[in-house]
Amino acid sequence: MISEERQRVLELFKEGRKLYTLRKFAEAREVFTAAIGIDKEDGPSQVFRARCKHYLENPPPPDWDGVWKFETK
Repeated sequence: MISEERQRVLELFKEGRKLYTLRKFAEAREVFTAAIGIDKEDGPSQVFRARCKHYLENPPPPDWDGVWKFETK
C-alpha cells in the first residue's frame, strides 16, 4: 500500500503529463512543482518540470508528438 502523499504525487504527475502532451507547458510546470512540493525527491516531476521550462523558452515544432529528443550525450 502506498501512502496518501505518494498517491497525491502520482495523481499530480498524471495531471501534469496530460497538460504536457497538450502543450500547456506553463500549467503543467505548476502541477509538477506542486508534486515536488510534496516530495522533493520525485525525479519524474523534476525532469518534466525542467522540460516544461525548456519548451516555454523553445516551443516544440507544430508536429511535436510529445517525445523528448536528446540533443547531446
